[in-house]
Amino acid sequence: MSLPQRLSQREFVAMMAMMFASTALSIDAMLPALPAIAAELTPDNMNKAQLVVSVFFAGLGCGTLIAGPVSDAIGRKSSLLGCAAIYLVGAFLCTLAHSLEMLLLARFLQGLGASGPRAVGMAMIRDMFKGRDMTRIVSFVMMVFSLVPAVAPLLGQAVLHLGSWRLIFIAFIVFTVLIQTWVTIRQPETLPVAARRPLNLSLLLKAGRELLHHHTSVISIACQALTSACLLALLSSQQSIFEQRFHRAETFPIWFAFIALCSISGSFVNSQTVVKHGMRRVLVATYTAQVALTLTVLVLNLTGVLPESAVIFSHILWSIGIFAMMGLSMGNLNALAMEDMGHIAGFAASVISAVSIVASVVIAVPVGLAFNGTQIPLLIGVSVFSVLSLGLIQLIRIPDAQQRENAPP
Repeated sequence: MSLPQRLSQREFVAMMAMMFASTALSIDAMLPALPAIAAELTPDNMNKAQLVVSVFFAGLGCGTLIAGPVSDAIGRKSSLLGCAAIYLVGAFLCTLAHSLEMLLLARFLQGLGASGPRAVGMAMIRDMFKGRDMTRIVSFVMMVFSLVPAVAPLLGQAVLHLGSWRLIFIAFIVFTVLIQTWVTIRQPETLPVAARRPLNLSLLLKAGRELLHHHTSVISIACQALTSACLLALLSSQQSIFEQRFHRAETFPIWFAFIALCSISGSFVNSQTVVKHGMRRVLVATYTAQVALTLTVLVLNLTGVLPESAVIFSHILWSIGIFAMMGLSMGNLNALAMEDMGHIAGFAASVISAVSIVASVVIAVPVGLAFNGTQIPLLIGVSVFSVLSLGLIQLIRIPDAQQRENAPP
């Protein structure tokens, strides 16, 4: 039986965006539910509820270490189906959780399943594109994908109006079934049988050594960890900041939607500029702007120069900057890390995602748990992460021949 024809670029981008969106939906739709979860499962320590977000990230990171090599061995579509099954089991168990510990275990399992779209989806893109073309496709995917964080908290809040926070996980199940059906019916397999690599420990170790001895890939992984930590720390604290600092818990989903919609410009700008200026220059400019913005907002909050009515608007502007930084950086960082890894694309995508995500959880959780009713701990943490990212990206030196490759005429 012959494979179906290759999808149009528009449909492929939309499909990849919706696959990645299942991860964003699993995170952002939970934010309005954190107070209800805390009140029911951990009333003595409300801050612990934010672990529902962090533990999902941890499962996501661990799962990507497995999903990529498996997809290299059995193909991309079969791997996606297996990951979807794990995700659905985890989501169903979340609906049954009657303790925070049980909920966290189920969320970890859900995160394991969500690794499919993250690692296998990126490998599918790398199967079909490379270099700046890959960066451009990833930027378009991220631009469409960015619409999901804008509406996810509103969807979560709408579900809460219908009943318990447990209903949110039913919505996750429905969304995942619909997307996986689309992929199964429409998307051809991108990894030919002849190009597959058997699950062999010695081969995996060899590929791992190759990746982790690649100067650019290692720096890219570190920058992805620090950049993801900025977003994770923000997501963990954002609902509490709007509730306790600004007393706007009811309108939080609307503010979050506004922030996410404004930040879509980051992916769009990257898709339009990366081919002309190159990945490294865009990354340096992005991190420089983020450091300047974060330090400015931190100083304004510490000194109390801003009137109280303007503090929330400075926080919103800064939050837009964090989301925009993701759109301007993550596609470029992934493309840099994967540039010379086409022969081990699935495994490379897994290691890159696994290490960067798990590391981001480790360094972001203390920032989230340090929340004290103000933005100060969050701003300090993001300042450190952004400065380190800027310093690391300066260490990448792309050869002149590679700079000229795919350069515009």
